[in-house]
Amino acid sequence: MAQEIINKYNNLSVVAARSLESLTQEHGIGKDKAATLLAAFELCKRIQSQSRLFLNKTISSPNDIAQTFIPLLKNDVKEKFIVVCLNAANKVIKYETISIGNLNSSVVHPREIYKVAIDCSSASIILIHNHPSGNPEPSNEDISITKKIVEAGKIMDIPVFDHLIIAGDTYTSFVEKKLL
Repeated sequence: MAQEIINKYNNLSVVAARSLESLTQEHGIGKDKAATLLAAFELCKRIQSQSRLFLNKTISSPNDIAQTFIPLLKNDVKEKFIVVCLNAANKVIKYETISIGNLNSSVVHPREIYKVAIDCSSASIILIHNHPSGNPEPSNEDISITKKIVEAGKIMDIPVFDHLIIAGDTYTSFVEKKLL
């Protein structure tokens, strides 16, 4: 059964991006097996991300953080907004998903972001969200919410280090585009 699915899709990341309901349409896969598969794929994504992220690695460029989060977000079909909390040495303390939206938007408010940042005594933060459409360019809404979050951070003395948009295997950095 596993070989049939691998042959059919020719790419496990395609299978990993499928929904529970979609997987149960495959011959021989019921709800329990589908849930087990999805849990295994999620664990693999987290292990891959965390093994890169939590090795006391100092974040010194947008690429450092992008390479950690691309595997986590590239196949998601819903937009996710994540905050990454850094200490004074630019080492990751924690990351947390702030919101999960729909195909092309997620609702986020600065207070939700800074609550996480304050709770873990962050010196700075990095914002990350994905574009399931595959287009890494920031929308007007992306630029607007980033400005609000940056202004809130100035008041609390927790600066935004960068905002990355992940789209498939690519990303856009607000710092590199001089939008931050």
